[in-house]
Amino acid sequence: MKTQRSCLILSGMAVMAAMSAPICLQGKNPQQSAELTQTAATRPPADRPEGVNPPAKAGKDYIIGPDDVLDVSVWKEQELTRSLQVRPDGKISMPLLGDVQAAGLTPGQLGQSVSDKLKKYLTAPQVTVILTQINSQRVYVMGEVTRPGAYPVLPGMTILQAISSAGGLTQFANGKKIFLMRDENHIQTKYPFSYKEVLDGRKAQENLPVKAGDTIVVP
Repeated sequence: MKTQRSCLILSGMAVMAAMSAPICLQGKNPQQSAELTQTAATRPPADRPEGVNPPAKAGKDYIIGPDDVLDVSVWKEQELTRSLQVRPDGKISMPLLGDVQAAGLTPGQLGQSVSDKLKKYLTAPQVTVILTQINSQRVYVMGEVTRPGAYPVLPGMTILQAISSAGGLTQFANGKKIFLMRDENHIQTKYPFSYKEVLDGRKAQENLPVKAGDTIVVP
């Protein structure tokens, strides 16, 4: 009898101990559970979804050109929504439509053109075109600048701003003999640019807006 009573007491103590023990996550010990909770709480927010590109900095009147990259979105038609690069012939390829002329149009005009073509297949299609990369319109900065190379022509960009995009002049640059070369009706025209005199306002008129294909030479 005494033995049976002892067994009952021991069983009750075991049940109470089990009830008071901390609950662990799927077999993990309390320290591991705390680490998992802390990790989840401090985890950074999710990045931008894959395939979603930020728009390039261009105005509504920007004219699309070869090599530009576009996000073409058709509302509620995921299979028709994609990122496309304009081919050298100025066209993009889309499902259902095949080749569509893109170069020479603004993003808004291209969206309307695609929408009109899709009316043969869809009811009231809504198309949005976003420019994500400007690759067609570039200015070339050569010579004694920090980062010689080709740079996108942004709306209103001037010679001074183009030089700034290239990192500015090196210590060996001759700021008085900088010039811009431009193809005008298949004739190379040279425009002088005096760096210091433009900066101090004496020759502000030399700070011309750049155009696609311009070359700035810094001797």
